[in-house]
Amino acid sequence: MNVDPQATRSMHDLDHKLARRVFDECLRQLSLDEVPLKTGGDRDRIAGRLEGLIGPSGNDPETVLSAFLRNVAPAILACDTPRFMAFVSCVPSKTSILFDLMVSAFTLHGISWLEAAGPVAAENQALRVLADAAGLPAGAGGCFVSGGSSGNLSALLVARDIGVSRRGGRIARPKVAVTADAHSSVGKALHVLGMDPLPVPTRDHRLTGAALREALAREPERDDVVAVVATAGTTNGGLIDDLAGVAAVAGERGLWFHVDAAYGGAGLLAPSVRDLFDGVEQADSVVIDPHKWLFSPFDCAALLYRDPPAAKAVHTQRASYLDAIHDDDAGVWNPSDYAHHLTRRARGLPLWFGLAVHGTDSYRDAVENTLAMARYAADRVTGTDGLTLLCEPELSVVLFRRDGWGWDDYEQWSDRVLADQVAYVLPTEWDGEPVARLCFVHPETTKQLVDEVIATIAPPLD
Repeated sequence: MNVDPQATRSMHDLDHKLARRVFDECLRQLSLDEVPLKTGGDRDRIAGRLEGLIGPSGNDPETVLSAFLRNVAPAILACDTPRFMAFVSCVPSKTSILFDLMVSAFTLHGISWLEAAGPVAAENQALRVLADAAGLPAGAGGCFVSGGSSGNLSALLVARDIGVSRRGGRIARPKVAVTADAHSSVGKALHVLGMDPLPVPTRDHRLTGAALREALAREPERDDVVAVVATAGTTNGGLIDDLAGVAAVAGERGLWFHVDAAYGGAGLLAPSVRDLFDGVEQADSVVIDPHKWLFSPFDCAALLYRDPPAAKAVHTQRASYLDAIHDDDAGVWNPSDYAHHLTRRARGLPLWFGLAVHGTDSYRDAVENTLAMARYAADRVTGTDGLTLLCEPELSVVLFRRDGWGWDDYEQWSDRVLADQVAYVLPTEWDGEPVARLCFVHPETTKQLVDEVIATIAPPLD
């Protein structure tokens, strides 16, 4: 087979014209005062427009870039806009986005201290900010992973191995105490790890120490329970479990105490809600996603351990080709030793850069603003005839009911406000009935926008 050396070289030559076009488009996007919400895309139409672009001989870069700008980039629901209220979205700061470009341009990775001492040291500085906010001890640490799902899986792997070891290795099928409001990734992690859930019934969608103690008392194989997962900011309702009460029971029973704060962990920086997190400082592991509510780009989740050496003993991968990165020097820190990954990008650097540039007070104020908008929305619901607030918001999720509505009504409302580009909202289920849900994570959400959204669902005046 004949190989064209010119084609090989061209892949690694800088196309200055293309670079200018890409940088110009990035600057144009970053310069938008508000990102358009958009409406998603039709699968068949998009596939047809992209058909044939990838082939043996390639294309002119301008052709492919134009296809991206016309057919790929617009076919989304933009999450980085105040009008996106359906999910816990990603709202990166302009500063963090710019630095994410630099992370890619410099090909910065974060596998080991040997290969990436600088990036690892900077990431650890950002991790320390989050560990301090949670009240974890000075020795706590971990790494950045791709998201809460990866963080939960990695933490529960450590919980399993340590729990089984503590019980003499005699457990065939370890169990983890969870509630129905735990994130879906927890159940998936248990399945992957060969563990079973111990369901803990709750009142008001909140795990308490008393409920955990009662569930363990009823469980005939309670010695098989090795861990408990508490949530600091449930995805559906934004509620925080009784972390202190759960921590106390976990300590009594020798359970690994994992706190999933993927969404809600940003609230640790907000004085107005910080006391709701009391008990998180006793966790064995914590997950906080900066790409959710700490204004960092996808994909960035912080996984923290109270006792990193315990996690390292479980996660370190051993092979002859990895001998060079392992060192007994106490100053060596390999992110690959603290999760189920090996190769990883230095995904924590945009958060580090943003924290260093703007300071933690700016992050605090941004989180407080979204909390204030949630409270304002709750007040507007309460003050509107025909709308019923289902629970006082603890964080930035507001659940409410339009009296007399069913699923079809809520779905038609969702479709209408998206078509009108007012907002992207979705109904959810709460206590067996369809309800409206608003989630605020954009710090530039205004009262005027909240009023606009509430007006779309408020019953008309007689």
